[in-house]
Amino acid sequence: MVILILGIMSAVAIPVIGTMIASSKSTATKDEMRRLARAIAGSDESSDRGFQGDVGYAPSALVDLTRKPDSISSWNPFTHVGWKGPYVDSTGGEYLTDAWGTAYVYDAPTRTIQSNGSGSAITITF
Repeated sequence: MVILILGIMSAVAIPVIGTMIASSKSTATKDEMRRLARAIAGSDESSDRGFQGDVGYAPSALVDLTRKPDSISSWNPFTHVGWKGPYVDSTGGEYLTDAWGTAYVYDAPTRTIQSNGSGSAITITF
């Protein structure tokens, strides 16, 4: 009888846990995508101009948020122009992938970051 009850409980709990895990991964991915968008476009605060506010245009790749491209000058405190990064924490390169371990699709011309790891696209426009 105890084994039967445990079997029924696990049959109900496993799908619920799977849904909770998927939901938490989706939330974590959306949060990270918002941080990436803020690192690119900045925020309403004048001190948080982001890559685009400092350089004058969006980065060509997400990796440009953590290392200065050769074609961009270093930050000039007098003109307030140039690369003033890093704009995101690059530890382990985790900012390049979503919670499922799938690489983000970044498109500078359309100003979007997309995650496809969940099986359905999550897109942030900045």
